[in-house]
Amino acid sequence: MGRGSRGKRRLSAGAEISRRALFAGLAGAALMPLRAPGRGARAATLLQAGAERRLRAAAGSAPLVGGSYPDTAVWCYEGVVPGPLLRARQGEAVRLVVENHLQVGTSVHWHGLRVPNAMDGVPGLTQDPIASGARFVYEFELPDAGTYWYHPHIGSPEQVGRGLYGAFIVEETEPPLVDRELVWIIDDWRLTEDAQISDDFGNWHDASHAGRLGNTVTVNGRQPQDLSVRAGERIRLRLINAANARVFALRFQDHRPRVIALDGQPVAPHEPAEGLVVLAPAQRVDLILDLEGQPGQRSPVDDVYYQQDVVRFLELVYDEDAPLRDKPLDGSIALAPNPLAEPELATAERHRIEFGGGMMDPKLRRGEVTPDALRERFAEGGIWTVNGVAHLAHAHEPLLRLTKDRSAVLDLVNDTVWDHPIHLHGHSFRVLTRNGQARPHREWRDTLLLRPGDRAEIAFVADNPGDWMFHCHILEHQETGMMATLRVG
Repeated sequence: MGRGSRGKRRLSAGAEISRRALFAGLAGAALMPLRAPGRGARAATLLQAGAERRLRAAAGSAPLVGGSYPDTAVWCYEGVVPGPLLRARQGEAVRLVVENHLQVGTSVHWHGLRVPNAMDGVPGLTQDPIASGARFVYEFELPDAGTYWYHPHIGSPEQVGRGLYGAFIVEETEPPLVDRELVWIIDDWRLTEDAQISDDFGNWHDASHAGRLGNTVTVNGRQPQDLSVRAGERIRLRLINAANARVFALRFQDHRPRVIALDGQPVAPHEPAEGLVVLAPAQRVDLILDLEGQPGQRSPVDDVYYQQDVVRFLELVYDEDAPLRDKPLDGSIALAPNPLAEPELATAERHRIEFGGGMMDPKLRRGEVTPDALRERFAEGGIWTVNGVAHLAHAHEPLLRLTKDRSAVLDLVNDTVWDHPIHLHGHSFRVLTRNGQARPHREWRDTLLLRPGDRAEIAFVADNPGDWMFHCHILEHQETGMMATLRVG
C-alpha cells in the first residue's frame, strides 16, 4: 500500500484524511520545557540498580490519528504506545519483569543491548515463550551507553505491528552539553477507514515484496504537532525506527544536524551524507541539532526516502523570543567509546553470507533456479533465504560456528531487488566497506541496511557466547526465511 498523494493520506479505498491528521508528532514526555544547558534530559525515571521494573504486555488503545477518529485498538506495554521509556546508567544491572496479559505467547528482545544469551528474548532459541498469564524475569548488566529499544521476538510482524515496543536509553557518564534531549520513536501503521489496525498480517504480497508498508506515520504514537524551538538552543535528538518495513530519510531543511551515534554506538561527529538522516527498520541515530534559524521561522523536516512520495514529516517552528545565545554552545559533542573489542582483521576468520529470494529473484533471471523450484519454496513459506536456505523457525542448525574471542569478517551480499536491514544479536560490528569502498567512519552498528545489490564487509569479535540470531529486520522477511543463527563458543 502506498503512502498516498502529496496533499492527502489514504487509509484505504474510500476514506481520505489530511496528512496533518495522520502524522503523529511528539509525545508530551518528549516536549520538555526549555531549560538551562545541561547534560541531557531525563524523560523517564532512572531504573535503580537491583530494583524491579514491571512491563505488562496487554491489549489497549491509543489516539494514533486523533481529531474525530476513534482511538486505535493496540497491543502495548503498560497501557501506552510506545511503551515506557526505560532509562538506566551505564555499567549498572537491571531487573525487568515482563507479564503477559495477551492471549498469545510473547517475549522481549532488548535490541542492540549486549546481554547474556539467556536474556536475548528469542523463543525456541534462548527461552520458552512467555505464555498468556505468565511472567519472565530479565536480568542483565549494561556495558554500553546509547540509544536502544525493546520489542517481542515471537510473531514479530503482528506483535510489533500492533504497538509492542519502547525505547531503552543507557546514559553516558559524560553526555554532551545540550539544552534539551528528545526521543522520537518513529512508526508506520496500516490503518483502515475507522483508524483501526488492518488485520492482514502475514499476507503473501507483503512478505514477498517490501514488507508491511503502512499509510500512517507516527512519532511517539501521538497526534500531529510541530516542534516548538528557540533560536540558539541545542537539542540532542535520539531517533528510533520501530516500523515493520518502512525506511525513513529525513532532511532537516535550513539545518545541519550532526550524527554522534549510530545504533547506540558513538561515532566521530559528522554531517550525514547528502544531509539525509537515513533510518532503516530497527536502526537508531543520535543527532545534535543547533537551532540557528531566526525567531518566527518555520523549517520543514521532510521524509525523502521514497522519491516518488516525498512527504512533509513535521516542521521546526521558532518562537518569537530573542535567541537563547548568539552562537552555538561550546564544548565537544563527541561521545566516549563503549567497551567494544576491536577486531583483528589480519587473523580474522572470513565468511560470505548471501541474502536471496523474494519476488523478481535475480537467480531466476540468471537461470540459477527454475520457476518450479521457486514456486515450491514459496508454497512452503520460504520466500527468502540466507546462503540458499530459508529458515521458518528461530531454532535451526547454525549457519556459522565462531570461535569465542576470535575476530570474524563477514562479507554480506544482497542478491535481491529489495532492501534488507540486517541485524546481529548480542554483538555490535564494525562496518569496514560498502560496495568495495572503505567506510570513512568505520562505524559500529548492530543493524546494517543493504540496498538492492549491495555488498558490505563487517567485522566483530565473537566474545558473547551462545546462539545468536542474524536476520533481516523487515519483519515479514524474517518470518518467511531471511534469518540464520551464528553460534559463538
